[in-house]
Amino acid sequence: MLLKNPVQFIQGELQLQDVNDHAPEFLENEILLKISEGSHPGTSFPLKIAQDLDVGSNTVQNYTISTNSYFHLFTRNHSDGKKYPELVLDQALDREEQPQLRLTLTALDGGSPPRIGTSHVLIVIVDINDNVPEFTQRLYEVQVPENAPIGSLVITVSARDLDAGTHGEFSYSFFQYSNQIIQAFEINSITGEIRLKKALDFEEIQSYHMEVEASDGGGLSGKCTVAIEVMDINDNAPELTMSLLISDIPENSPETVVAVFGISDPDSGNNGKMMCSIQDHLPFLIKPTLENFYTVLTEGALDRESWAEYNITITVTDLGTPRLKTEYNITVRVSDINDNAPAFTQTSYNLFVRENNSPALHIGSVSATDRDSGTNAQVTYSLLPPQDPHLPLASLVSINADNGHLFALRSLDYEALQEFEFRVGATDRGFPALSSEALVRVLVRDTNDNSPFVLYPLQNGSAPCTELVPRAAEPGYLVTKVVAVDGDSGQNAWLSYQLLKATEPGLFGVWAHNGEVRTARLLSERDAAKHRLVVLVKDNGEPPRSATATLHVLLVDGFSQPYLPLPEAASAQAQADSLTVYLVVALASVSSLFLLSVLLFVAVRLCRRSRAASVGRYLVPEGAFPGHLVDVSGTGTLSQNYQYEVYLAESSESQFKFLKPILPNFLGEGTGRDSEANSNSRNDFGFN
Repeated sequence: MLLKNPVQFIQGELQLQDVNDHAPEFLENEILLKISEGSHPGTSFPLKIAQDLDVGSNTVQNYTISTNSYFHLFTRNHSDGKKYPELVLDQALDREEQPQLRLTLTALDGGSPPRIGTSHVLIVIVDINDNVPEFTQRLYEVQVPENAPIGSLVITVSARDLDAGTHGEFSYSFFQYSNQIIQAFEINSITGEIRLKKALDFEEIQSYHMEVEASDGGGLSGKCTVAIEVMDINDNAPELTMSLLISDIPENSPETVVAVFGISDPDSGNNGKMMCSIQDHLPFLIKPTLENFYTVLTEGALDRESWAEYNITITVTDLGTPRLKTEYNITVRVSDINDNAPAFTQTSYNLFVRENNSPALHIGSVSATDRDSGTNAQVTYSLLPPQDPHLPLASLVSINADNGHLFALRSLDYEALQEFEFRVGATDRGFPALSSEALVRVLVRDTNDNSPFVLYPLQNGSAPCTELVPRAAEPGYLVTKVVAVDGDSGQNAWLSYQLLKATEPGLFGVWAHNGEVRTARLLSERDAAKHRLVVLVKDNGEPPRSATATLHVLLVDGFSQPYLPLPEAASAQAQADSLTVYLVVALASVSSLFLLSVLLFVAVRLCRRSRAASVGRYLVPEGAFPGHLVDVSGTGTLSQNYQYEVYLAESSESQFKFLKPILPNFLGEGTGRDSEANSNSRNDFGFN
């Protein structure tokens, strides 16, 4: 047993204990035994033994014979530990009285409970043959090399018989044999030659013991023992068994165990003796530990940068003739220690992103390398906490931890955030981990994504704003100024103005750079009183974006004419008022029906009651605002606001019916004439 850390060897021996799982078995179901009737009492006749694959006490321990009056059984212990049964004659035989006998031979093993095997013994009583065949040797010994070819002669046994005739003729055969013997050898029944039937293997069986019988025609036989020893030859190369192999060795670890292996050779003698070695130029050595066990160690600390991998060849050679060897190749890699931090290719990165980008857009990459190897060189990227605590970095960008790709998590808006910077960290996977960082600056580029917005005049769908221009205005008179802004920057926010539509072309003009609307020529009586101007406001982006502003201009004589609503506004207001009347009538009808139903129900239950209805009229008295002078300068600039008297009258349209301007008395006339003029003006326009 090998303990890896610390390296320690424990040697043990494993013994398998046999159980009695095999019964004795005779190779033949019937044993034929010929006995001369002249045999004397006390003569013994060997019987064939039973085979039992068990060992120890579980093998054959005793033999018994069926009850008879002529024989009893004697069990003889052999030097090899086996027990051999022999029949012993108790009284003289008489062929004329009984020519043959049938007995049952039983073999018992020593198990608990014991197992048995039986064989029938047929005893044929023959006439007297007073000479048995005798072998020249009781024991034959021979050595055979394990590489002897099949059919080669192993040994020849020889016997003689002094009788004549058929009693003097005999034949050879195996008497006591096993399956291994009859599979490996064969005997010539006439000459006694024993030859090989199959190739021998010293590593499987080292020796064979068998008995050879010579039987004459009279039924007598003689026996001898043949011992065959198999001689070993160097036909097996050494075997190497790797018990422990450490393929990766840290570069700073001296005298480190790289491998532990055992060697073996099934041959014997010098053929089984071995020695092992490795190349001389490598910084490794082989050290023996237990018997046939070795360790491979490093001689000193290894340097991965000098040599990252070693190929070691372990050679095991036996001492036989010829010498056989086995080679075993192992590869040892010098593992790296984490002594190099990742290094970015740049200390800072500038990334440019156009605003309104799509989410998850790849905006750039950072890259770092590590001189180490393996996991020590695997770099992981991360975003470091921003120095600005108000910067929502986690919602702006993300980084791929494996390749350093940076992505914008949401659409960026140049108008909200022009640039931001953060730090990126690169950390290796060594222990302890080493890291470095780099600065990333993201610059958002503006795109023309905002159209100009008109601040004045308002374009919110309410009542249009009307600019008043006196007919006596000179060319270049400032009517109004279109004011617009653009949320973009740079040339995307440069605005230009132009007159897109006009009721009377050539009467008004727009300055391209400041949006001022001025008269282009002198006004005349033939010019229409109401004008509608559409001014186009366009930026300088690519592609350009634009907006329009609609102006309503009313030409007046010295600002004494009342302000009249434009026909478009009056028509829209009339339609809205008509729809309001319909809705009020429908609601009043439904409410009246419901009220009538309730009154009828109450009248049936109780009594009739009268209902009084009163109609109230709300009158708003006429009010006048204090008047101020209106200054009309030479340039036409309106320095003060107009003030109007508002008259409210009860009507179904619920609208302002008259706006009376409060004008100063330029001619110095009395207040009464001014009141009269205002009254006439109301009558002329049909107001009540």
